[in-house]
Amino acid sequence: MFRLKYFAALPLLMGVLAAQTITPPSPDKTPPGYDLKPQALQDLQVLQQHFASLAAALPDDLYKWRPSDGVRSFSEVFLHVALMNYTFAPYFGVAPAPGFVAEGFEKSTTDKAKIVAEINRSFDYVRAAIDKRSNKELQTIVPKFGPDASEGDLVFLVVSDDHEHMGQAVAYARMKGIVPPWTAAVQKAASK
Repeated sequence: MFRLKYFAALPLLMGVLAAQTITPPSPDKTPPGYDLKPQALQDLQVLQQHFASLAAALPDDLYKWRPSDGVRSFSEVFLHVALMNYTFAPYFGVAPAPGFVAEGFEKSTTDKAKIVAEINRSFDYVRAAIDKRSNKELQTIVPKFGPDASEGDLVFLVVSDDHEHMGQAVAYARMKGIVPPWTAAVQKAASK
């Protein structure tokens, strides 16, 4: 009997909740507690070192390995990160990277030396683009990404997406029994 009463009251409760208006939070006018640009540049430099060292540590035959069908291989993960760096940098006021062609880039090579070179070149390129922007310029709206998306939002997007794919690459490496070089260095130092 209790269940029937409960379910009978449910439409009434849902109607009351739906009738309430939800007030969006007011915009935060508090100045940021830190400067986005130097933190992003530092994060991107560390990410570059980690991606390049992990890519260099992989045996050549693993570049084509993927954990299952339909997901990126090692080489495709590394080239996807480079692709994003190359693709987003022009939004920070630089010319497109010379010779870069986005179409088919992720599948363009499985050659270790070429991939490590692309990782380094793409991170150098995007960092240089961000470094040239003033904090005022990083507030510039980029209409392609929405009415409120600024260059600073794109910096955050680049850094967070690169971090996401670092996690992916580390998970792949661990699945194949490879300890990331920076972790191996810490473990070695701790064992002394």
